[in-house]
Amino acid sequence: MPDGRVLVVGAGILGTMHALWALESGFEVVQMERELEARGASVRNFGLVWVGGRAAGEELALALRARTLWEEIAGRVSGLDFRPVGSLTVALGDAELSLMKEASQTEDAGRRGWELLDSRQAREVNPELSPLAQGALYCRSDAIVEPRLAVGALRAHLREQGGYQWLPGRLVTDLAERAVRDDRGEWHHADMVYLCTGAVHSGVLRQHLGAPRTRKVRLQMLETHPYPGTVTTALADADSMRYYPAFDLPERSSLAAQAEIAANHSAQLLVVQRLDGSLTIGDTHDYEEPFPFDVEEEIYDYLLDQTESLLRRPLPGVRRRWAGVYSEMVEKDAGLYWREEVLHGVEVVSGPGGRGMTCSPAIAEDSFARFLGESAP
Repeated sequence: MPDGRVLVVGAGILGTMHALWALESGFEVVQMERELEARGASVRNFGLVWVGGRAAGEELALALRARTLWEEIAGRVSGLDFRPVGSLTVALGDAELSLMKEASQTEDAGRRGWELLDSRQAREVNPELSPLAQGALYCRSDAIVEPRLAVGALRAHLREQGGYQWLPGRLVTDLAERAVRDDRGEWHHADMVYLCTGAVHSGVLRQHLGAPRTRKVRLQMLETHPYPGTVTTALADADSMRYYPAFDLPERSSLAAQAEIAANHSAQLLVVQRLDGSLTIGDTHDYEEPFPFDVEEEIYDYLLDQTESLLRRPLPGVRRRWAGVYSEMVEKDAGLYWREEVLHGVEVVSGPGGRGMTCSPAIAEDSFARFLGESAP
């Protein structure tokens, strides 16, 4: 078993998965966070372990490995509330069904767990579907965790194991080989440092690397009061097939034009039921900084109307709305996320984009396979 110390900067899901992997690899772990708690995209997302929409090849392989790891981690970490419920991408028209049929016949459809369902079969899987649903693409591989709880549950597990130190409210102001200095003037040394700083790539990273390799993306989402029925799967609409690369197929060109408001906000609909029965609904995509500080009601009305078209009961009232920001690679062919050595023994791991919640366990596994000179599964 390795001996030594690993320092992780960042307490989002990616940083915390690195802390978990380090501890389980036999290292003493120090985890630092600029805030008192994680406040970024890791706690503002759907909590989806989303395999179905990933691009064929490397991205799908990463997501499938992460899906396996999420289930394994949930077996030993209480409070993640991992639920392998799958997802339904719902068709309300013939063109949508045609694209789903094409997707279900692709070479990797079996690996994704895709199955094309007619309207009756779809309602058997999820009885809360609207009678308007003409069918659905079922993805058995997709799963749900609780985003507001997952990071805290992982950190509680780390504390219980021993050999873990949590240092919140520490901003990194300087870097050296295998070390960082915080804004209290304290140096922290380790055998390996991972900088998992989410959408924050200014400060010391800019000093050492210049322009960041990522861009920021802003989302708007909402949560309802508890819905009266049980939504047995995650749900997506046809707009999600415009967004996810797995659906970049010839039939996608036959989809009707997207509603103007949805196109203006780069919107797609995802719906997940939380443990208390509430629904998380979203989302939009804004790629142009500076982002507005407020949220826009018009697009929320659209998302709520779209959700009601997929469900058989009226929606309860909205409990909360929020915006979030994640980072993704600027150049789409530059990799699935940003991994770069800043100094000897200091590596930035960031920018997985919308796949961060899904893929973080597999990204962390790869980090330690590289560090220990092993091959990731």
